Amino acid sequence: MANWSGWAGAALVVTAVGCAGARGTGGSGLETRPAMAAASPASKGSLYLDSELGFSIGRPSDSWQLDATGELTADGLAIPVVLRHKESGAQVVLQVAPAIASPTEMAERLTTGLRSQPGFIAGDPEPLAFREGAVGFGFEMGEMVRGRVAVEEGGKGQIFVILATWPRTAGSSVTAAVDEIFVSLKPIPRT
Repeated sequence: MANWSGWAGAALVVTAVGCAGARGTGGSGLETRPAMAAASPASKGSLYLDSELGFSIGRPSDSWQLDATGELTADGLAIPVVLRHKESGAQVVLQVAPAIASPTEMAERLTTGLRSQPGFIAGDPEPLAFREGAVGFGFEMGEMVRGRVAVEEGGKGQIFVILATWPRTAGSSVTAAVDEIFVSLKPIPRT
């Protein structure tokens, strides 16, 4: 478990730094899995379905770019999608991990990991109102970046970790879109 939570904490740092201006969500040790997903229209944006990993997630509008990354680590952690808002620099990353801890335990470990990073301030994990069993927390990286993490049960034997970062100067429409993305994440039957 220490190996996965360390990697996830590093992924949070990379995501936050990416929002602050550095590019990239990939990294060494990752391989690409074939994309097994189909996009279908949704109300304002589009809905992305991945039947292999068992989830759907929404893109709130055309101003958000959804990239199917297909990244997979040797530990079984998948990073199947990254959503980016080019105008603000905000991004949302979904990680699908083996359920080797409860969402609460995972959120606590991620909080501890972030708090150990220089310049990070992380709030305490708390239950999230949008889905039973979901746990999340907010964080800040210096004076430039804010972020949010949600951890929830996925399909059988999985946990979803969804994390977002945005510049402190981003408007309320960006944080509202981030909320919409978080709420849109749902488990679906895996093939």
